[in-house]
Parts: sequence; structure tokens; C-alpha cells
Amino acid sequence: MKRGTSRDIRTANRYEVLRQIIAASPTSRQELAAATGLSLATVATLVGELLDLRMITEVGFEDSAGGRPRGLVAVNASGGALIGVDIAETYVHVELFDLALNVLARAEEHMRPGESRPERVVAHVTAAVGSVVAQAGVEAARVLGVGVSVPGQVDRDTGVAEYAPNWDWHDVPLLDLLSEHIAYPLHLDNPLRASAVAELWFGAARGHGDAVVVNLGTGVGAGLVLGGGLHRGVSNSAGEWGHTTLVLDGRLCRCGNHGCVETYVGALGIIQNLRELSPRSPLLHPGDQTATIDALAAGVAAGDPVAVKVVRDTARYLGAGIAVLVNVLNPEVVVLSSWVAARLGEPLLDEVCEAVARHALRRPLAANRIVLSPIPTDPVCLGAATFALEGALQTVGQRRAAGARGRTAPSA
Repeated sequence: MKRGTSRDIRTANRYEVLRQIIAASPTSRQELAAATGLSLATVATLVGELLDLRMITEVGFEDSAGGRPRGLVAVNASGGALIGVDIAETYVHVELFDLALNVLARAEEHMRPGESRPERVVAHVTAAVGSVVAQAGVEAARVLGVGVSVPGQVDRDTGVAEYAPNWDWHDVPLLDLLSEHIAYPLHLDNPLRASAVAELWFGAARGHGDAVVVNLGTGVGAGLVLGGGLHRGVSNSAGEWGHTTLVLDGRLCRCGNHGCVETYVGALGIIQNLRELSPRSPLLHPGDQTATIDALAAGVAAGDPVAVKVVRDTARYLGAGIAVLVNVLNPEVVVLSSWVAARLGEPLLDEVCEAVARHALRRPLAANRIVLSPIPTDPVCLGAATFALEGALQTVGQRRAAGARGRTAPSA
């Protein structure tokens, strides 16, 4: 088992304190201690470090009944910039944030069919990253890092995209390829973890100890928040719910198995649902997932019976799959996220809630609610930016430790 060192723990504590400051600026050291469970002395030390790094700033005092006024700290939004990259099957979306995680610039590159070769993906990412930096007018030294989200299973430590079934990627050294064109520190993970962190920091999972963030895009998966923190699993592979079997001997999935959840509720699965119901439907836009899902959403809004039935049938499959997550994990909230959920919106949510109620056990269901993601920007970019922030804090910790060793080393 891999054990955390004291430096790892210190980095995690520094990250958690900064997360709380970003979420609740301005705040006092006493409030931070209560929110994080750390001692007041530890919080005071970590706040001092963040002040030295100019990531936060002192902003005055608040009155304390019968005691000394409490000093308040807030995030220093201009203290750095973070970039989040959302690589999806049909697009590359990039956003640049200040330290308060406000969006300063956006860029998008469309991925046409056949453009999934690693070198083409790298070219799209490079162009979009360059675009947001130019738009925001930030100096290179202010960019603390770039968080990159790529579908499939990834090795965070090596920066390798180990397996992306939708692209047939195997052991692609993605961060090495990107580093040939992008000079900023790079940090890799996948959209399940990114969207879960975004909801935990700013969305529907905030304030909840146990949550599931269901990503509905071309690919499908579940980001897990357990015990108040992101759950990665022993090999950073937790959440591959989209590749669990929903229908025995069902549709062939691009992972090689049959009947996976993704083949019924991902964008391509929904399009197949439509094609099977109405092969010549004008809602179908061959080769264009986004246009077909948009047409379905418009059809539901207009009361088109084919569109309504497709969304209802999709929700039946999705509800059965989510009921398993509710029964097994007993979360407080399930969040429907990513672009398919955003486009189909409330009609899909209503049908899913009814379907889950038919399949989930009464007790875990009673403690759960199912909602659409409230995050107004791209949640994957937002979550990826937090990975860059985490990496920056870890690097700072390593530099401090090296400096301390240098100061205490005996002279020759």
C-alpha cells in the first residue's frame, strides 16, 4: 500500500485550506479550522505559507463578541492563473482562470471524425491553450499550471493515457507529447475526477460527504465523492460505471464488451435508440452527435412524440444504472453532468427520477436527490484547473523542503 508522507499530508492540508478560502472568501483562521478539522495552530501556519506565496491576502478584521477582532483572509485572484483543458471525443475546450477560479478566457477546437490520433489532439490542445493565454493577456510566469482531462484510464504520475476505448488509445504518453509544445507545468487526469471535484468545490456536491457525478457525453462514467473527498481507487480507475453491464448480451461497446451502460445512455447510444425507433427520423444528423442531441432536445420541447419517447427510453436505462449507484454507494446527491445532460435538461431529469424510484431501494433513495449540474461553465475545465492548482501547491512544498535541507546541510 502506498502511504502518504508528511510532505504529502502537508500539501493536502495546504490545498484544503486554500480550497476553503476560495469557497468562502473572506474568512477567518478560526472558521478555516472549523471547516477543515485542522488545529488552529496548523491553519495559522498554512495561512502564513499561502500569504508568503501571495495566493491569499489579508483583508481586515471582523468583530468577535467579547474578544479580539479576528483577522480575515481572502484569495488573491490576481496571484496567478490556472488553465483547464477538457479533451472530449468531439471537441477540445480550454478555459483560463484566475486564482479565485473565475473564467478569464475560453477557446474551443472542434474534433472531426478521424482526428483522434494523438498528434492531432495535441495540436488542438496547443492551439486552444495559446488562444486563452493571448486573450487573457497574462504573462507566462503567472500561469501556475495546466490541468488536462482526457477520456479513459490515465496514470497521473507518469502522464500516460493508458486506455481510451473510444479512440483505441493504449499507453499514449500524452503529457510528454504536450510538453513539446506547452511550457507550463502539466497535470493529467480524466473527466470523471475533474467533474466530481468541480461539483465538490462549487456545485451540487458542495457541503456533502458522499456524492456521485454522472458524466453524460459521448462517453459515460461516474465521478465519486466519498467521505468528503474525491475517490480515485487503488489504480486511479474508480468510476468506470459506463463500462458496467446493463443489458446481458446487449449492444457491442467500443471497450469490446456487450451491453455496457454507455451503449444505451451515451450520445451514440441515445442516437441508436432514436435510429431503432425511427430510422428515417428528421431528428437524425448522421455523423454529428451534437446536432442530433440538440434536435432531440428541441423535439421534446415541441412535444414531438418520437423525441419524447427516445428521451423516456433513455431515462429508463439511465435510471436503472443510477439506481445501482444509489443502492451500492448510498450518496446524498447524484449530479447529472456534461454536455448531453445539459442539453436534454429537465425533461431527462424528470424521467430519470421516476425511473430511479422504480428500481432503487427505499431507504437509500429517501436519503438521495438527483439534480442537474448547476455549474455555469464547463465543469471538466474547472475541475482540471484545480488539479493544476494542487500540482502548484505540491511543487511549492517540494521547493520549500529542498530549501530547508539546503539551509541545514553541513558545510564542506
